[in-house]
Amino acid sequence: MSGFAPAHWPVEIRLRKAEKELEVAFDDGVRFVYPAELLRVESPSAEVQGHGASQKQIVAGRLHVGIIALEQVGNYAIRIRFDDLHDTGIFSWQYLRELGEDRDRIWAEYLANLEARGLRREPRDAPAG
Repeated sequence: MSGFAPAHWPVEIRLRKAEKELEVAFDDGVRFVYPAELLRVESPSAEVQGHGASQKQIVAGRLHVGIIALEQVGNYAIRIRFDDLHDTGIFSWQYLRELGEDRDRIWAEYLANLEARGLRREPRDAPAG
């Protein structure tokens, strides 16, 4: 298998706009539910990831972000359009799988990075608390 072919393919992708979640079922029976906030702050876009691990940006204030639309990109990924108008990340099947499998660690690191920088999940105009 080449390094570009994902080990598992999605068999169902369901956008739950009201719940602000994306659900992806893979061909091996594993299913992940991704909160829109997690997808937004871990977007694979250069705006978020930079051009290397040391350039990753911490995206704050996205607690209430939602997903407007999904767009298939070839047969290997989807583009997610968020309601804060971010839409430059291409979420490959492999990236979605890794994000689902490592969700707890990734989320804990995100929260720790926010705290270390004095940032919040709430938008700046939201009341503290």
